[in-house]
Amino acid sequence: MWRLFLKHINVGVIGASGYTGLELVKILIKHPHFNLSYVANSEGDTSIAALHPSLSGVCDLKVQKADVDAASASCELVFLALPHKTAMAYVKPLLANGTKVVDLSADYRLPLDIYEAFYTDHTDVENLKHAVYGLPEMFKEELQSASLVANPGCFPTSAILGLLPFMDKRIPNTPIIVDAKTGVSGAGKKLSDVTHFVNVNDNLFAYNPLMHRHAPEIAQKLGVDFDEVHFVPHLVPITRGMLSSIYIQTSGAFDAYEVLAAFYKASPHVRVSKNPVDMKNVAGTNFCDIYVKQRGNMLFISSAIDNLMRGASSQAVVNANLMMGFEETTGIPDIAYVP
Repeated sequence: MWRLFLKHINVGVIGASGYTGLELVKILIKHPHFNLSYVANSEGDTSIAALHPSLSGVCDLKVQKADVDAASASCELVFLALPHKTAMAYVKPLLANGTKVVDLSADYRLPLDIYEAFYTDHTDVENLKHAVYGLPEMFKEELQSASLVANPGCFPTSAILGLLPFMDKRIPNTPIIVDAKTGVSGAGKKLSDVTHFVNVNDNLFAYNPLMHRHAPEIAQKLGVDFDEVHFVPHLVPITRGMLSSIYIQTSGAFDAYEVLAAFYKASPHVRVSKNPVDMKNVAGTNFCDIYVKQRGNMLFISSAIDNLMRGASSQAVVNANLMMGFEETTGIPDIAYVP
């Protein structure tokens, strides 16, 4: 833990234009040990305040055109807030330069065969073998020595955290049903018919039912077959937040609340609730709030996160904390946007 004696570690963000890039910048400029020394997007020639007016008078960093060598010269660690396929083109040369990477895309989350079945051809197979999946509740020890972290998807984060304590009590080969709701920010800033105000407002609908790309991520990390996970995401007319309603069949006598509380006793970013959880109380934080209810052999699990924070940016900074030898809670927002 020698890093605790260092004041600043230079870090950078490539992909600063989007919502996750904005959240990364907001966390990093207030972080006690990370110094945000490099911010970039595909075009450059602007400032972070021009991209995100909410940062006017708060942060006036120049946004550069993304360049691997410039990033490595400025930073010990770089966050990539880029789409899948684009990210892997940066990861390989950054690692070759000795720069650590937290990748928020899907490029390093899955084994090669699963990734290529659901996404595209992989062009950095060697580094894929060494990536650590960035869910601290599962891989905290591995994250402390990682050079490349694959930040989890938002839906898998919510679903996996809810399910982990109960997988040994689930009846094998029975369905894992995940009914998830998310805010529109999860679709990013790019305009589309689906996220157009007129389509989203006063509306609620499922998309990519049973075949969403996050389903194999959930299945693979839980150690079950893809066909056992029945995942249906829904878009709701809110800006941020995610609520997963999860149903599994279990065997044996146990107190679900006690199992849940014991499992996450040492996890600072998981809060176990005796009442149904909601999105508002986790907005703007890295918390995952979980509630569980039993009836017979049916177990209902409700898991709430902020899709932009625990589902992306704040979890990425938690992973960076662990990679650089800091406590995982360092600099992580913990007060929700309420009301």
